[in-house]
Amino acid sequence: MYIAGIDIGGTKCAAVLGKCVDNNIIQVDVVDKVTFKTQSCNGPSAVIDRLILGLEDILAKNFLISNDISCIGISCGGPLNSEKGLILSPPNLIGWDNIPITDIFEKHFNVKTVLQNDANAGALAEWFWGAGFGYRNFIFCTFGTGFGAGLILNGKLYTGTNDMAGEIGHVRLADYGPVGYGKMGSVEGFCSGGGIAQLAKAMVREEMQSGNKVSFCTTEQEIEELDALAVAKAAVKGDNLAKAIYARSGEMLGRALAVLVDILNPDAIAIGSIFTKDRNLLWPHAKRVLSRESLAISSQACDILPSSLGDSIGDYEALAVAAEYVANN
Repeated sequence: MYIAGIDIGGTKCAAVLGKCVDNNIIQVDVVDKVTFKTQSCNGPSAVIDRLILGLEDILAKNFLISNDISCIGISCGGPLNSEKGLILSPPNLIGWDNIPITDIFEKHFNVKTVLQNDANAGALAEWFWGAGFGYRNFIFCTFGTGFGAGLILNGKLYTGTNDMAGEIGHVRLADYGPVGYGKMGSVEGFCSGGGIAQLAKAMVREEMQSGNKVSFCTTEQEIEELDALAVAKAAVKGDNLAKAIYARSGEMLGRALAVLVDILNPDAIAIGSIFTKDRNLLWPHAKRVLSRESLAISSQACDILPSSLGDSIGDYEALAVAAEYVANN
């Protein structure tokens, strides 16, 4: 049995073909995929056309037709309407307004197509095949372009009344701070690639204005080019300012985790992307704050883990959306 996945992100997009080993959705192998940068296409129509062509090419390359696919799963940043299959103006996908994405793919391939936001899809992927396997109450947090949470509660994906459950990135942690999810001082402002870049620019500028040199940014013109990766590299080399930038992000991550732990009392929380890559820079600070801010009886019962799917989670999250549909139907 084959399933297909379509991953639509603010940075990159992918079409993926998966094969369920012995028709068992708990064991899925990635057969083939195509990826491209979202910005390489001019608007949603061009991206969708390229994804359709990519999936067609994958099927042809593997001597398959659309009837060989049991389901197409689509993962995309929210907000969206999973029941109607609509993408509703995600902040990281400018111009994607009320896109009937499932209808487009169903009509083209004549295959059942289902949609979930990327945090929910990531939670399903980690729960099926990654760090969340075996847990009954599990949360997966994205920590990349944005910050959101997918919730597995009592052994089922929980999406809320209108697909907006788990939007922890929108919660304000401070009156002032980097902007994320349209809100100053939000979790996403402090805990995302763009948020870390904003922190870096502010803290580096302050350092330079105090007359101090910065090893990873030598001129004011370079400040605007700073990103999370450049700061992480400097922090690993021992730069104190770079380490302080990640410490600030880590402290705010601890506050966000404390909110999730106290409200939802999960068995485990897995965190992806930047946390997985730069855990040593973030976790000591997050752990200290989490211990201070959360109920001990709850935090001691919760494992905090890096994503075990790592960089490949983008391949699996859309497949997980298809796999969940197949499992439940």
